[in-house]
Formats: sequence, C-alpha cells, structure tokens
Amino acid sequence: MQPGALVISLDFELYWGMRDKIPIAGYRDNLLGVREAIPAMLDRFRRHGIHATWATVGMLMFDDRESLLAALPPTHSQPSYTNHALSAYEALGSIGANESSDPFHYGLSLVRQIAATPHQEIATHTFSHYYCLEPGQTEAQFRADLDAARRAAARLDIELKSLVFPRNQCEVAYLPACRDAGLQAYRGNEQAWMYNARAGDEISQAMRAARLLDSHVNVSGHHLLARPPAPDAHGLHDVAASRFLRPVKRRLGTRALDRLRVARIASSMEAAAHQGKLFHLWWHPHNFGAAPAENLVQLDRLLEHFSLLRQRHGFESLSMAEATAT
Repeated sequence: MQPGALVISLDFELYWGMRDKIPIAGYRDNLLGVREAIPAMLDRFRRHGIHATWATVGMLMFDDRESLLAALPPTHSQPSYTNHALSAYEALGSIGANESSDPFHYGLSLVRQIAATPHQEIATHTFSHYYCLEPGQTEAQFRADLDAARRAAARLDIELKSLVFPRNQCEVAYLPACRDAGLQAYRGNEQAWMYNARAGDEISQAMRAARLLDSHVNVSGHHLLARPPAPDAHGLHDVAASRFLRPVKRRLGTRALDRLRVARIASSMEAAAHQGKLFHLWWHPHNFGAAPAENLVQLDRLLEHFSLLRQRHGFESLSMAEATAT
C-alpha cells in the first residue's frame, strides 16, 4: 500500500474573484494582507516540505494594463453571462496602470515568488475567473478562456497541468475542453449533497449551513481519495476536494470553533495516513488577509500535525499534478 498524502490547493484570485460580491473598499484589508500572507505561507511550505498547487487566475499573471489587455481573448469569445456583473471584463475600464498602483488586480510579482519556491505547482483558476454554471456563457467561450490562460502562463514558461473551477462550479460537460487544453487534473467537489456544484443563486441557505457545520464536526465524512484517483472517461483525474480551511475570525468566543475546525481536519489527515489515501485541503490566500497572524497560527498547527504523520506513517505531500501519478 502506498503511503497516504496531503494535497493542498490554493485558489489565487485577488479581487477578480470577489468583484461581484464585495466592494473593493470592504475587502481592502484582505487584499493587501494577502501580500504579507503569501510569502509567509511559502516560508512554511519550504520548512515543512509542502508541495502545493496554486490555482491562479490568468489575469493576475501581468504587472501592467497594456500587457493584460493585449492578452485578452477576442470580444466575441468573452463570456456572455446573463448577469453582466459577473464578467471580469466589465472591470477593465477601472483597473490601475500597473501592480504598484493597483495591487488588487495584478499579481505577477507574487506569481514569480510562488514559481521560485520549490515544489509549488502553478495551475489555472481560468483566465478571467470563469463561471461555468452561470446562465448565458458557452463551452466555446470557456475554451477561449482556457486558451488565454495557457498563453498567459506560457509567457512565464509555465505549463498548466491542473485546474480549479472558480466557485467550485465544476461542469462535467466542459471536461473535454480541459483535456483538449492539455490539462490532466481538476479539483472536483466533495461527494455530499451540500457540496453539489451550483450556480451562485442556486446555493441554498440550508447548503451553506450544512457546509459550516461540516467544517466543525464530522457530518459528511472525511472525503478521502484513492491514490492515485482513477482517470475519468476523458482521461482526466478528479483530485476532488476533501475540506475547505475556513479562516480565523477576530471575534470574541470563536477560539473554541477554531480548535474544532483544526481537529476536524487533523482527524481526516490521520485517516488518510492510516488508509494510504489522499486528503485534499484547500483555501484562498485572501482568506488569511484580514487576520494573517491568527490564520498562520492555525496553518502552523496543521503543518506540524502533517510533519508528525510523516514521521510516524510516511505521510507525504503532493501537488494536484503529482497526485495523478501512479
């Protein structure tokens, strides 16, 4: 039996993933804090030997407006969402000139830091934070988006192998497009009703409440994966999510909940170590931004537990692409 392994993926999107939900002024601390949090995460990943996948929005892979605009898909190939506010292209008229003046929409310096760190995989979170289940868009537009993401990565000598669907809108009908783009892995959703892929306005309050409860106590199971996950009919590997690492909140009385979340994840890591399976933990770097010190303490506890499991059971760390290898 192969040893179990921890898979970590991070949805790296800065403001491109939040622009239709929260005004930039209301999310400023998270977005600025992420520039402190990412180097701190990378330092911890080095020290603990963590292999991680950074699913990166392609629009972040630039440091100035001119080069970003030159990389856009043709207008007719951009997503035609019924709700126009969902389109990242609606924001292009208001972004700054470069990364120095607009740290919310450009992230090339951070991408380079990640790529320079050993054992970090740069994957794609699509080019424009593309929503595959929202009304109005088409598969042809999704293909154009993936092609733009691939070109943006190629400018940095990065070959994309893995995909994380924005907002976990995993669309099975679009998997052939992923295969045709040269991808080999994607992050599917946990196999429980509360995690079923849905468009934004189809996620019920009951689903949200069940997800929150499941983060603290074991409602739906550990969601462990075979190592390696078997390829699907398209030859792709679903390195499905196991658990979302919720951020620490600076509120009175939340420390007990923080401990419950860490214990929930640690118990699943132990189960994976004992059963020779994969446990896939994920989060957004900007989740750490508003309270970086507290969230890094939470991450430290989990990475220390990983190191203990590695010492005792040979528990390993894998990127999404590495998790597909036999």
